[in-house]
Order: sequence, then structure tokens, then C-alpha cells
Amino acid sequence: MGAIKKIKKRSTPFQAIVSYYFVAMTVSFILLSLPGVHKPGVHVSWMDNLFMAVSAVSVTGLTAVNISETYSLFGIVMLLVVMQFGAIGIMSVGTFLWLVVGKKIGLRERQLIMVDHNQYNLSGVVQLIKEIVKILLLIEAVGAFILTLYFYFTPYFETFGDALLNGVFASISATTNGGFDITGQSLAPFKGDYFVQVINMLLITLGAIGFPVLIEVKNFIKHRGPRAFRFSLFAKITSVTYLALFVGGTIGILLIESFQSFKKMSWHEALFAAMFQSSSTRSGGLTTVDVTQFHEATDLFLSFMMFIGASPSSVGGGIRTTTFALAALFLYNFARGREEIHVFKREIYLIDIFRSYAVILLAIIMVLVSAMILSITEKHASLIEIIFEITSAFGTCGMSLGLTEDLSTIGKCIIMLLMFIGRVGLISFLFSIGGKSEKTKFHYPKERVITG
Repeated sequence: MGAIKKIKKRSTPFQAIVSYYFVAMTVSFILLSLPGVHKPGVHVSWMDNLFMAVSAVSVTGLTAVNISETYSLFGIVMLLVVMQFGAIGIMSVGTFLWLVVGKKIGLRERQLIMVDHNQYNLSGVVQLIKEIVKILLLIEAVGAFILTLYFYFTPYFETFGDALLNGVFASISATTNGGFDITGQSLAPFKGDYFVQVINMLLITLGAIGFPVLIEVKNFIKHRGPRAFRFSLFAKITSVTYLALFVGGTIGILLIESFQSFKKMSWHEALFAAMFQSSSTRSGGLTTVDVTQFHEATDLFLSFMMFIGASPSSVGGGIRTTTFALAALFLYNFARGREEIHVFKREIYLIDIFRSYAVILLAIIMVLVSAMILSITEKHASLIEIIFEITSAFGTCGMSLGLTEDLSTIGKCIIMLLMFIGRVGLISFLFSIGGKSEKTKFHYPKERVITG
């Protein structure tokens, strides 16, 4: 124990967070390997169990097995527990338990919470955790209540028990952006039910838009009026970017698939199919249509959307919406000859621009290297399928073109690593490798370099 405390004390907050997620995935692996988790007569290899554990903790949704055919009721409950812990965040769960037992939250714990939720200062991090847990559980409870009653009073499920199980699982899976399903067909059975689709889109959005945004909306409603409360720049950029990606994704899918898989659909069927798949690329992973029937251009477009992923301090992964927004804002202002980045009457710190481009560059390199490795190990797969699988894992989305079940051992290890990095965040993962940062004590003379 003394050695563990010494290592914990010497490690940076980033290294500690990464280590805690490793521990969480190990615990999840044990939980999903317990007797009674799988149905009688069903055997799941240790690699597939590990893959499932990593996918559940990272709330990705990629799976090498069919959940409805593999897991018992006890196994489904265990899967829900792991998804819940993964969505709330390791430090959020730990902090909540510390508060329940009356443990004092020290400076070290506050630093870890700050890193886990991409915060810039220590003040208010404990209150943030309380708000996150309350909001997430409230959203899931409301979603489960609505879906359970709807499933029960419609011809989908005969008994209230089945309606309750499917309603609770669907609500948690959508809100946590887990992307798992117990229907065996994702949300394809509800492709003509717009009510179920709208509820799921709302739950996916609430989970992926970022907890700080939800907290600010709650405070705005509480203060009753725009004059009494001002939204932060983060909330404004996140909301606008999220909406733009949703609308842009819907239009992009419609334009390509209107002459492909949507050709025989009515206008409203095509619209909802495009809307749902666009919403799901933020990190949801659920689908209402067979994405394997999409054109290759749509697959590439969806890969780009999943690469962006969800918002910071949310349940999703990817480079994050604000990273994409800051990069786009820089390009726009640079093209106009401006040296400062202005948006919503505020000026962006250059360090945030640097971080955004660092994340994008590293993510592109990671995707390319992963694609090269998988193109060697997965000879049966096309390059489009590989890129789609990689971006889905990094964005913790969970969509697949059917490659997951056929992945080799090396391929599964690469995808698990991508899911892990997507969940903990590329910056946290990078800083955990780099170790403790050191302040520069001197500067060299500056000199211009020709570029472009």
C-alpha cells in the first residue's frame, strides 16, 4: 500500500486519470466475466470479454458479440452498471462515493476531477460533480419513464417487464451514448416510429452536448431571464457547433443517399433517417437503418463526423466539437488577415488554438497509423470499412460496417486502444506519457520561418 501511495503521489494528474481508467476497465472485465452473466451454453472468449469491457467503460458500443443472444438479464444489468460508471466518469463516481461516506475532498482529488472533466481551475469542481450526477440520472429516469410507458401501451412488448427492461436500457444507452442495444438490430425495429427516434435523439444530444452546457441551461431557467444570467463562451460555441454539425450532417447524408439507399423512401422517412444518423455520429452509435447499405461517400462523411465526436466534458469522445470549432474559427480569421480570433465579442486565447491544432494533428496521425496496421492485419476488409471502424472507436460512437466481429486479435487491440484514448481524451493520454511539465526558465531569440 505504501508503494501504491508513493506512485500515486509522484504521478501527474493526467497519469493518475489514465491509470484509474485502466483499473476501471479491469474491474469491468471481471464484472462481465462473472458466472451467470452469459446465457446458459454461451461461451465468450476472454478477448471478447475484454473488448466488451473496454467498449462499455468508454461508452462506445462496438461489440464482437450479439448482446441479446449472449447476455442474461444479470449480464444486461452488469452492462448497464459499467456504462453508467463510464458515462459519469471515474473521478465523478469516486467523488460521489467520497461525499456519500463523508470523506473530505482534498487538493489531489480536485486536481483529478479538473483533468477528468477538462476544467481550467479547481474552484467549484466538487459542485460540478454533484450537478453532473443529478442531471444525468434525472435525464435517464425521465427517458426511461417515457419509453417504458410508450413500449407498454404500444404493440412492441407484451409484458410490462419487457417494456421496462427495454425502456431503461434504451434510455441509459442513448443518454450515455453507449450505443448498445438488446434488440439485436439497434433501433431498426423503430425506423418507422418517429416518436421513439425523437426521444432517442434528444437523449443522445443531452448526453453529448456537454455537462457544463446543461448546468448553464439549468441555471438560466432557474434565474428566469436572459438579463439575470449570461451564458459562457464555451456554452455558446458548443451549442452553435453542435447544431451546425447536426444540420450539416443531416443535409450531407440526404444529398448523397437521396439517390442511393433513400431512393425508395418517402420524404419524411428519408429526413428522419438522415437526422437520426447525423445525431448518432456525435457519439450515440445507434442506427435506424442499415449503414452497410450506404454509399462509400456517405461512409467517409460519417467517418469525418465521428472523428469530430461529442463536446468536451460529456459522455463522448473524438477530437471534440470545440476543437473543430476553434480550428475553423482560426482558418476563417487567418484568411481575413486577422491575428486575433474573435467570436461572440470575446477573444480566444492562442494557447487554446495551439491545443486544438495539436489534437487534430495527433488524431489524424493516430488514425492513419491505425489504418495502416489494420490494412495489414485485416486483409478481408476494405479501406473504407477500416477507416469507419477506427473513427467510430476514437469517437466512441459505436457504428460499424460489420467489421468488429471479424477483427483479428491485433485488430481488436488497436480498436480497444482507440476507444480508451477517445474516452480519456487525447490531451490527457498524451500528457500522461510526457510526464510532469516544466516551465521554461529562459527564451531564445525569435526568428521567422518561411511557410506555405
